[in-house]
Parts: sequence; structure tokens; C-alpha cells
Amino acid sequence: MRPIGTATRGTTNPNRLRRMDRWIAAAHGPALRRADTPVAVDLGYGAAPWTAVELLARLRTAEPRTAVVGIEISPERVAAAQPYAREGLTFRHGGFEIPLPERPSLIRAANVLRQYDEGEVAGVWQRLCERLAPGGLLVEGTCDEIGRRHVWVALGPEGPRTVTFATRLGSLDRPSDLAERLPKALIHRNVPGERVHAFLRDFDRAWAAAAPYASLGARQRWITAVRALSGDWPLTDGGRRWRQGEVTVAWGALEPGGW
Repeated sequence: MRPIGTATRGTTNPNRLRRMDRWIAAAHGPALRRADTPVAVDLGYGAAPWTAVELLARLRTAEPRTAVVGIEISPERVAAAQPYAREGLTFRHGGFEIPLPERPSLIRAANVLRQYDEGEVAGVWQRLCERLAPGGLLVEGTCDEIGRRHVWVALGPEGPRTVTFATRLGSLDRPSDLAERLPKALIHRNVPGERVHAFLRDFDRAWAAAAPYASLGARQRWITAVRALSGDWPLTDGGRRWRQGEVTVAWGALEPGGW
């Protein structure tokens, strides 16, 4: 079967996806432990396999039996990654069809859909979710080149569940700085009248109101702002994740109009 999709630019850097990986290990670790054979896919890992190598190490802190398969649509990238293969880590040529005999417990697609049209996203999500094992998770999102700012959507076999915003707090001027890293499904919806725009507007206001806490550090200011935000928006996480510079919102609260 010919791989489904097109090659990405392949840009990658070591440690770029650390925030996403840590969230996955925390949020999805119990499901990995329940799986008979926990397999995770790093879809579109790029010109170098750093993200797949790191995903294996981080997921094995949650479940030591986890195996990772890096999937790339470029045969040259697959060949270049082979020297990094090891026990629990393999590389395979493929695309959105996920050419594995088993259904994976996790598919991570970071910085893959940015080059696609917004109208293609729902179809790709559906295709990938159909390949998940029962209880599986798809994490699809975008980050900057060195991993300071991320936004991702988490989906189950039934569809999208949550949106997570994550940042290195010391680099943040205001929460809406994360808008440039919104995933494809949301990035063109950051305009008046759309829910994601209203969320970022309210987040900026809460951040401004929390300015007195800046003297205690950016973390305390973020926690105070997020706590205030939770009065009006359905946040699905709590203080432990907020301390990491994260906040997770129910997908339905940010779902684009006409989705």
C-alpha cells in the first residue's frame, strides 16, 4: 500500500517535544500499563530520529514494556534512522495508514499537519483514531523549534477530547503568545467570534490581573491566572500540571464553528 500523506520539511531538534512527552506519560501512563502490548507511534519524526528515541525513554518511565515505532513517509529518513534502532525502538516506512499489524496504544503526530489545509484535518484525525487500540490516544499538535511553546489536541477513538497549552513560563510575555503554535484545526480560528479567540482573550486578562504575583515568579502568576480562568472555562487538569506551565481545556469549549 502506498503511504498516505506527504513528506514534511523534516525539521527536528533534540528535546523539542519534551513537554508533550511528559504530558503523555502522565496522562496516558495508566492506559499503557493496562495494555497487553503497549505500542506507541512517533508519526513523521523528521530528518533525524531524536524525537522517537526520546519518546521511548520517557514512556518507559510510565510503562517499561512500551515499544516505539517511528513512521516516516520518506524512505531516506527511515534508512537514516536505522542505526538508532534498538530493543523496543524500530523505524518503518509509512504514513497516515499506520502500517503496523497491531493497533497502537498511542499515536503522536507533532508538527505534521501544519502543512495541510484545515479542511483535511478532520479526515486525518478520523483515519488515525480508527487505527488506535481500545483506550488508545492520538496526540496531534505543534511546537516551536526548541520546544518552549506547544499546543496539542488529544483524541480518543471517539474523537477529540482536550486541548493543552504548554510553555516555558520564563519565555512568556502573555498567554496569547501561544496562538502562533495552535494546531491546524485552530490556528486560523483565532479571530473574533471563535471560541479559541475568546479563550486566549480571557487568559490574557487573567494573566494581567495576576501581575502582582509576578514578584513570586512566573509559575505563581501562571497558576493564579489559570485558577481564575477555571471559573469560566472547563479546565480538565489541576495544580500539578499547572505548575509545569500547562493548562488543558475540554475540546468542546474551543471547537471551531461549523466543525
